Amino acid sequence: MINLILKDVLIQKKIILFYIVTIILYLLSGISSLILLGFVYSVVFIMSAFSYDEKDNANILLNSLPYTRKEIVSSKYIGSLIFATIFIFIVYIGDFLLNGKEVLFIWKEMLLIFSLVMVAISFMFPISYKFKTQYLMIVSGALFGIYLLIINTFIPNFNDKLRELIQRFLTLQETEMYLIAILTIIILYIGSWLLSIRIYERKAF
Repeated sequence: MINLILKDVLIQKKIILFYIVTIILYLLSGISSLILLGFVYSVVFIMSAFSYDEKDNANILLNSLPYTRKEIVSSKYIGSLIFATIFIFIVYIGDFLLNGKEVLFIWKEMLLIFSLVMVAISFMFPISYKFKTQYLMIVSGALFGIYLLIINTFIPNFNDKLRELIQRFLTLQETEMYLIAILTIIILYIGSWLLSIRIYERKAF
């Protein structure tokens, strides 16, 4: 399974440097939302690796290797956690070195990014395994359209309210709330994992 995870890195090795350079440029420009930066790059890298498996009959090749379909799906979910962790650390270490922040790691923010990535992947992977990532792009476009409709028509200050909600989360002191949120996200992620395995095992290539 480790080889399957390494494969996802190797197929993107030519653009990993591009990811890092653009992260540095964003940090130098003084971007204020490290949460958004870490989330977007983590999800983009994960879904790009996923999309490569849909090209040139890659799934047929994967299923000819000595791996079960359960292992193939599991490598995606485990790899997603590893890749998200790597990108989150790159963002915060880069921000510390380039912008001279007093604190290297802001654990609550990092935990929030990690949680958001887990939630996003929990929905994206089952959809992609069922319909392929091109349909995920259609869904993403529709959601973005709904988002624009909301901020332009119904809730003009939606972004401010969202930032306020994030700040409230980051300033929470109740440990139980964090534990409940973490447990809920873990259950969602595991449920998505099992669902994806079931979908993939029933597919014909």
